[in-house]
Amino acid sequence: MTKLHILCLDPDGGFGGSARSLLETIKQVDPNQIALEVWCRRRGPVVSAYEDLGVDCIVRNDMPSASSLPTLSRNLYYYLIKFMEFYRARKFKTDLARKLNSGVDLVHLNHEGLFLLARWLKKHSKTPRSMHIRKSITNTIFARWQMRLISRSVDGLFFITENEERRFEEMGGFGTGRVIYNIFCPSDKTIEPLPELLSEDGLKVACLSNYSWSRGIDRLVDVASSLKKKNRSDILFVIAGDMQLPKGLPGVLGEVARKGGQLSDYASHRGVADMFRFLGHVSEPESVLAGCELLVKPTRQANPWGRDIIEALGMERPVLSVGTWDTFVRNGETGLLTPEFDADVWAKALIEFADDRDGLREMGIAGRKLVTELCNPVMRSGEVVNEWRTLAGRTNA
Repeated sequence: MTKLHILCLDPDGGFGGSARSLLETIKQVDPNQIALEVWCRRRGPVVSAYEDLGVDCIVRNDMPSASSLPTLSRNLYYYLIKFMEFYRARKFKTDLARKLNSGVDLVHLNHEGLFLLARWLKKHSKTPRSMHIRKSITNTIFARWQMRLISRSVDGLFFITENEERRFEEMGGFGTGRVIYNIFCPSDKTIEPLPELLSEDGLKVACLSNYSWSRGIDRLVDVASSLKKKNRSDILFVIAGDMQLPKGLPGVLGEVARKGGQLSDYASHRGVADMFRFLGHVSEPESVLAGCELLVKPTRQANPWGRDIIEALGMERPVLSVGTWDTFVRNGETGLLTPEFDADVWAKALIEFADDRDGLREMGIAGRKLVTELCNPVMRSGEVVNEWRTLAGRTNA
């Protein structure tokens, strides 16, 4: 079997789930069959991880990346900036074309944010192109343009769930693609809880995400307020990520933001600061999960999947989230899904979790079993590699 040479382009660098998911896939690849190289846009934790694997990884801060925003007015300004950025990235594009022409069999674009680059590559290189679609972006005229451009620019697509595939098709996307769930790879070492969590009592609830309106982390303040009204102060929300608030947020949240405040200031304003621990960026989020009993994802996008949920289930931590897609989070089995967010309903659920630790542990065990089956590292990475081979062979033929 001919050894493939594949270049992976990662617009993240290790601070998000997409970079982590690519890393977990590459960990499973046999270097005797596939020679891999990764270019990252930012220097992050995965760079050293690739070095440990013996995979060449370079940081290219000039890698152009863009993805459509939810509103028309923001997109007009945003793409003006992004087109200028793309034009200025001439050295990156020249270096990339030279690299591909030196014997690379396939280039994998690890995020739909590289769609402009994919379009440029179609015109300037004969190297086959694959792309991961990792987000269900808001359906706008710009998003539809982005999906159609992707369809015309790549040879094969990977969707992390059926939801991204359906949204892609709804927005006019077409072409050869398949759903391959992200990988869960159990750690080969004991994960120690974050030291500052060891002295905390009560039910510890983790949330792993930087702040954005769509991720809905501010909703946890409403849940904390509901818990306080029910005289339950034995539940602690442990938040890992950047909690800087955008200034355009509505209501009191926006007022706090415009004064330079963070989510911790909003929690203080609402009188529930004692029910939160804001950790900021944590280089090893697994240590946060190890110190907590479950994960919450109060998303406004009703998307109960992604790297944080997979990692939580894999570490035997049940999940409480919003949505109806129950492939990972199954009511009463691996956690709880609510079709819509309701702070009082969530407060009631957390109280029940706190009062039934044995049931919580049973759900954790079931979650690990489920994610080990659905996100099996050998099977899922094997599917990706087989698709890469097919794409390279199809174009070469």
